Amino acid sequence: MNVPVKPDRLSALLRGLAPRVEMSTALPHGACAAPLHFAASAVPMLHLHVVSSGTVQLVQSGAAPASALQASAPAFLICRGDQAHDLMSSDSSAQVPLLSARVFLEGPVASLLLAEFFQPRVVPLAEEECLLQHVLALLRSETSEPRCGQQALLNCAGKIVFIGLLRHLVAHPVEHGGLFSGLADPRIASALVALHDAPQKDWTLQSMAQHAGMSRTAFAVRFRNTMNSPPGKYLSTLRLQMAQRAVQSGQGLKAAASVSGYDNVSALSRALSKARTLPRPGSP
Repeated sequence: MNVPVKPDRLSALLRGLAPRVEMSTALPHGACAAPLHFAASAVPMLHLHVVSSGTVQLVQSGAAPASALQASAPAFLICRGDQAHDLMSSDSSAQVPLLSARVFLEGPVASLLLAEFFQPRVVPLAEEECLLQHVLALLRSETSEPRCGQQALLNCAGKIVFIGLLRHLVAHPVEHGGLFSGLADPRIASALVALHDAPQKDWTLQSMAQHAGMSRTAFAVRFRNTMNSPPGKYLSTLRLQMAQRAVQSGQGLKAAASVSGYDNVSALSRALSKARTLPRPGSP
C-alpha cells in the first residue's frame, strides 16, 4: 500500500524568503546593567533573540514599561526590524551572553512573513523539541570562548535555528489565523505549497481548490477563515511582491510580469501604481 507523502510546507516559502542569518552575542548583563538597544531599520528583517538562561524583557521604544514582553528560558523573542526595542534581563545572576540573530529576508515574499509579526512575539520552547534544543546547546557551547571560524559557524547554525523556528510556528499556530495557521491546515497547506512554488501559473479558484481536495465554495470559505484573506487576494499579494522584487533587481517590466504571473505589462504597471498608494506590506 502506498503511504501518502506529506507535503513539504516550507521549502517553497524559504526560497521566496531567501533568508540570510547573522548571529551576534552581547556581553553578559544583569538586572542593573543598561538595556541593550536595537534601532529600527527599513531593511526587511527579523530580530530573533535567544533566551537560553534566566528571564529577558523586551520593551518597544516609546512604550510603557508595563507593556514589556517577558520570556523565560528556553524561548525566543521575535521582533520585526522596523520596531525599535530594548532588551533587559530581570535576573541579576544571569552570566551568559545573549544570543541574537538578524534574519535578513532578501526574497520576494518577505512581507508575507513580516506581516505575521505585526507585534513582537514570545515563542516558548518545549523540552521535546530536540532539533532546536540541540542547536541552541551548540550555540551556547560555541560562544563560551573564541574559536577559529566561529562567526561562520554561528551564522550557519542560526539558519538552522530559523528553519526550526518556522517548523515550530507551523506546528503551534496562533489563534488569530494567518500564514502559519494556513500551513498547519493540511488542505489549505496543499494549496499554499502549490501557490508558493509556482505563483506565475494560470491559477483559478477551481485549480486551487483541486489542490486542497475541496469544492470551490468550501475551499474559499476555509481559506479566508484560516488565512484572514480570500485566496484571490493572497495570490495577488504574492504575485505583486514577486514583481516588485524583480523590478528592484533590474529586470524590465516584461520579464517581471512573466515571472510573477501577470497577463501583460499594462496589468503589472497598474498593480505597481496602485501599490504605491497603499501602506507598505507588513505594516501594522
